Amino acid sequence: MTESIELTVLMPCLNEAETLAVCIDKAKVLLARAGVAGEVVIADNGSTDGSQDIARAHGARVVNIPIKGYGAALLGGIHAARGKYIIMGDSDDSYDFSALDAFVAKLRQGYDLVMGNRFLGGIKPGAMPPLHRYLGNPVLTTIGRIFFRSPCSDFHCGLRGFTRNAALKLNLVGTGMEFASEMVVKATVSKMRITEVPTTLWPDGRSRPPHLRSWRDGWRHLRFLLLFSPRWLFLFPGFAMFAFGLLATLWLLPQPRTVGSVTLDVHTLLYSSVLTVIGFQSMMFWAFAKVYGERERIVPPDPWFQRAVRILSIERGLITGAILLLLGLALGIAALELWTVRGFGSLRPSEAMRYVIPSATMILVAFQIVYASFFISVLDIRASTTPLPSDSDSEAVAPIPVSAE
Repeated sequence: MTESIELTVLMPCLNEAETLAVCIDKAKVLLARAGVAGEVVIADNGSTDGSQDIARAHGARVVNIPIKGYGAALLGGIHAARGKYIIMGDSDDSYDFSALDAFVAKLRQGYDLVMGNRFLGGIKPGAMPPLHRYLGNPVLTTIGRIFFRSPCSDFHCGLRGFTRNAALKLNLVGTGMEFASEMVVKATVSKMRITEVPTTLWPDGRSRPPHLRSWRDGWRHLRFLLLFSPRWLFLFPGFAMFAFGLLATLWLLPQPRTVGSVTLDVHTLLYSSVLTVIGFQSMMFWAFAKVYGERERIVPPDPWFQRAVRILSIERGLITGAILLLLGLALGIAALELWTVRGFGSLRPSEAMRYVIPSATMILVAFQIVYASFFISVLDIRASTTPLPSDSDSEAVAPIPVSAE
């Protein structure tokens, strides 16, 4: 990074010959008018329409990114940037690069991430499809705000500014459109300083369809949000299923129950037991994901969770599993004795299954507890023996190969 360069205006590019020149010229107008020492970097993702020559002719620096994808292009551009601050935006002329003064001001005030907000700044007619404006963006933004308590009200605005050092510390890896969500989520969980500025979205100047694929890329964003929040993916649904299944099992265990004109018997008891096991297993997956996430520094350390893991050691897990196993076997023996009394003949299902179902449930949960205790301990062993890289190592290896021209 060159100390004399304060700002890098970064644009990903894939066959943007129609609009690239005007975007670069607007960015240069900003730099000249605001008196900012800066550069314009084009992260080219393999254009075949001469975009590279256009960029060079208009004074931009071209960085070739061989790995395909929106996120890959931006990652390569971030590593190649020379400025202290970076403002990224699409090169389709949907954002006015000459009007970035508010972004520069917020970055100079010490914010790590400055997000554009199109819903505050205005969306011009024809600039955003109704599916994105009224469904995709609001739904995904709401999920992100609930899951991660993010202050951002427009998760997918393509115009955003950040410090180069902050972006590198986030260890961003997404190569597709989900890169936009990853940056906001990781900045939020890392407790970086985040703010928003109103941003106007204009209809892009291209004659061809955009690279964005609504349903495919929307799913990739949603998938990332779910995978990055194991509480909402595993813990909360798992706890709900476990609690409901366990309560229903305890309610149906003594005798059949009648609700209105419907009688619930051992068949419902069996499904309640299945729901209990699935819910318990889902909560175990949350624990696995939480340990892995903290080990890989994907999520910040949680002192409460770490204390709980230390308390729930292998030994305590083995003891708990052994107790449940013995209880399950005891119920199985009781069912066997009932069968013996009947001379090993046929049994009334409603009678025998009230022993067999809870017996099988306890045995299943017992083995899950034992295996989960061992697996969590395996993750802990690796975490304690593998040294974590320091922040100073964050620039040692660039995940996206680049070649500057």
